[in-house]
Amino acid sequence: MPLDVAPAPHGRRSSLRVAVRLARRDIARHKGRSLLIILLIMVPVAGMTGAATLYQSSQRTPAEIVDYELGRTQARFSALPVPGADSLQDPLNDAMVASSTGRYDPDFKPADPRDVLPAGYQVLPQRQLQLTTGVGEALVALQGREVDALNPAFAGKFTLLDGRPPHGAAEVLASPGLMARFNLAFGQEITTSAGTFVPVGTIRDAGASDGNSFLYLQSRQVPSNLAAGPQTHLSVSYYLVGPEPVTWDYIKDANSKGVAVLSRSVVLDPPPLEQRVVPGSQPHNDSSALMAVYATFGLVGALALLEVGLLAGAAFAVGAKQQVRELALLASSGAESPTIRAVVTAGGLWLGGIAVAAGAAVGLGGAAVVVHLVRLAGSVRLAGVHPDVPMTLTAAAMGLVACVIAALVPARQVSRQAVFGALKSGRAPAPTARRSTVAGAVALVAAAVLLLAGWVLGTPTSDPDQRAAELPLVVTILILGAVLGVAGLVMVTGWLVLRLTSRTQWMTLSLRMAARDSARNRGRSVPAVAAVLAAAALASAAMVLSASQQAGMRQSHWWGGLENQASLPLVVDPPTGGGSRQPPVHVDASALSAAVAGALGTVEWSHPITAPESTRTCMDGQAGPGLPARTSSSNCLQYSLALPEANACPRTPQGRLADPGDWRCRGSMALRSSYDGTVLVGGEKDIRAVLGRDATPEALAVLNAGGMVVTNPVFVSGGHVLLQAQDVRTHEAAVQGPGTVPSTVSSTPLAAAVLEPVVPVPYYGIVSPATAQRLDLHPEPAALLVQLAGAPSEAETDAASAAAASVYGLPGMTFRAEPGISQGSQWTTWVIVAVSALITFSAAGITTGLSMADARADHATLAGVGAAPRLRKTLAGSQALFTSGVGVVLGTLAGTVPAVLLALSTDLRTAVEVPWLHLSVLVAAVPLTGAALAWALTRARLPMSRRSVG
Repeated sequence: MPLDVAPAPHGRRSSLRVAVRLARRDIARHKGRSLLIILLIMVPVAGMTGAATLYQSSQRTPAEIVDYELGRTQARFSALPVPGADSLQDPLNDAMVASSTGRYDPDFKPADPRDVLPAGYQVLPQRQLQLTTGVGEALVALQGREVDALNPAFAGKFTLLDGRPPHGAAEVLASPGLMARFNLAFGQEITTSAGTFVPVGTIRDAGASDGNSFLYLQSRQVPSNLAAGPQTHLSVSYYLVGPEPVTWDYIKDANSKGVAVLSRSVVLDPPPLEQRVVPGSQPHNDSSALMAVYATFGLVGALALLEVGLLAGAAFAVGAKQQVRELALLASSGAESPTIRAVVTAGGLWLGGIAVAAGAAVGLGGAAVVVHLVRLAGSVRLAGVHPDVPMTLTAAAMGLVACVIAALVPARQVSRQAVFGALKSGRAPAPTARRSTVAGAVALVAAAVLLLAGWVLGTPTSDPDQRAAELPLVVTILILGAVLGVAGLVMVTGWLVLRLTSRTQWMTLSLRMAARDSARNRGRSVPAVAAVLAAAALASAAMVLSASQQAGMRQSHWWGGLENQASLPLVVDPPTGGGSRQPPVHVDASALSAAVAGALGTVEWSHPITAPESTRTCMDGQAGPGLPARTSSSNCLQYSLALPEANACPRTPQGRLADPGDWRCRGSMALRSSYDGTVLVGGEKDIRAVLGRDATPEALAVLNAGGMVVTNPVFVSGGHVLLQAQDVRTHEAAVQGPGTVPSTVSSTPLAAAVLEPVVPVPYYGIVSPATAQRLDLHPEPAALLVQLAGAPSEAETDAASAAAASVYGLPGMTFRAEPGISQGSQWTTWVIVAVSALITFSAAGITTGLSMADARADHATLAGVGAAPRLRKTLAGSQALFTSGVGVVLGTLAGTVPAVLLALSTDLRTAVEVPWLHLSVLVAAVPLTGAALAWALTRARLPMSRRSVG
């Protein structure tokens, strides 16, 4: 009977079932290794899922917007600050102007929201009140709300947390933050500028944090001295209760009158985009800052998954070597190579499926717990649990693919081993890996091409508007190039290890043995090097992007003064009441300085500064010929420096900076309006106090000769600046961009000397008192500068605010020191550095442990031939030093280059910063730490092992 060698029917399906069953049994037999792989895949999937869920949870849904902002009311009417009638709000955010021409209309008079309320609704007003209360001898500010908060129409917006509703004339509700701030209990009195009240309950506003200090009053509890003034419409919102919805057409009409409307029906069913644009409006400047953030997360996420896949690959490689005899027995019984590969690959499917399911569940569950705790604490940062299904599925798919790919490489190697060599317990010769090396070289060339293409497309010399439109493509190309570069380096790692270990005669015995062992057992060393390489690439990319973002923040930060410096005004306008204007209050600088110094122990010095008389009691509306700009009782003049047309910062048609690195776009007052800056009057000490540096002899000579010390060279043309006085009552078209600027009344040329401050402070420059007198600037004390030794704590800020309020005798006067950018963000950089180093250390530790487990037989052989325990411990440390060192050097290179190119292609391009110190610490610390741990954890005595057969 002839032998039938045709494939059996359904043989492939049967072999797959066998492979899946064998893989499941191997997973159950090696629980530790299986759990390690599951955790390696689960952690990034859980992290990506949790991060996506938390981000979506921070975005309110339309239903949450109407619930948190409107309760059960139909709409809210409030003031909308716009320059003219041709403006439209965002339909989902009544505080945001979504479309506007930007043209100022001097005849435009915004309406009181009360005057545009539709008929047929019950009206529930809410008014914001600025109150004060005494703390010792000082007055501190707190916020009051005149509203019927427990009205059933506000259900969902206001919630009674604790206590009971107020009944008596003095009983009120308060926020939890107010009770904690003043250490109050129910029934205790609090005396404010509106009267003495007794809190009997705490209330939560779904649209504001519980930490805010709010006192909720009824209309009958508001005294007459807080009666309506000329600007009352700016602080009052009106909620409408009724069955009829407020339509988008009605909202557009209200916007044209300077009134904003948040409508329940419009939020739940927004109008199409074409109805949200005002004809002739300026296009939005959709800056690429947000894309820079997304690009950062995209690159870090891609490298993280690649790193985890390689770590899992190292674990699979060790597992496959331990399976080699079982798989060889399976092959000797007639199983084909695809079946052998399927056994290992099926393990990846099993473990990957379990890992991504567990990761998605852990990520969603963890995010839900965080949202619940945040909401329970009264924070409004997270609106509710909003799972991001597409992102979760993407993360799960990427994790599963990473796990399967991690299992494919060792599966392919094991299936190609000779059956006879495996059965006799010998190691099959390592493959030449020529194909892998060639593929890696091709991948590196392709990565270089992609990175170069991304850099060319995102180069700063191209049109910024076009570059912004192409940014998503550029980011995608650069991320693909980065991932392909890491993959190419992984594939050529075997060739690099062989070349690095070809000349090791000069090394010590342990290092020489470690190098030769790595070259001989590339199946063990290559996965270890590759995993550390990917981890170092992830760490270095995160460090470079974080450092560049910090540098970008330093450049774009709008400084109000020197770091840790506070500016307290010496002339303040008291609040208006009953429509009457009060004369300005002049504060004694020495009394204010003594009060602040007594409250704070970190005051280094204080210094009063002088400036031209500030605008005060200036009549609104157009200036008439019979109304001078400055009188004995009023002043409508403000002073600034004219910007020469040749020195104007170039912008694109869409309002973007043509080149943020241009000297005309940087420095003090370069991109600020004239309202933001001040001309100072003083001398050498004033220069030191406001600019943070000593005046040069040239600057003092110009100052004393009647010139001006200027903070930015953009205002200088031909060695002179033009000091202009502008009437704030008048308006003329701006030279650049939309909008208007005050008309210039006078222009005076002055000789100029440039002295740039240490940070871009909001001062044009300084003139001498004699020059100010000659130019009739009417100088007067303007502010007291208080320089602190360090950033004040919240308690110190409150103490200084209370001390300052006691001197001012006015509500709302608070102490604020310029925080700079380092105080609130420096910790972020160090956290990223610490996490990156921890990831790299973990990768090195895991791969070292796997390599040591695989090399146990070699160490047993060394012990058998008489090697001392010290030699074996030193060999283990040398192996870890070699693999970690090669991996971290290659990974640092592979992560730094794409990160720099990515920063160059986004808004960070003018602030690219490579943290050489941190990278150097990473390159040195990871190999040394890995070697030390391997040496310490290697046992002096090997455990007994059973004798192998064969």
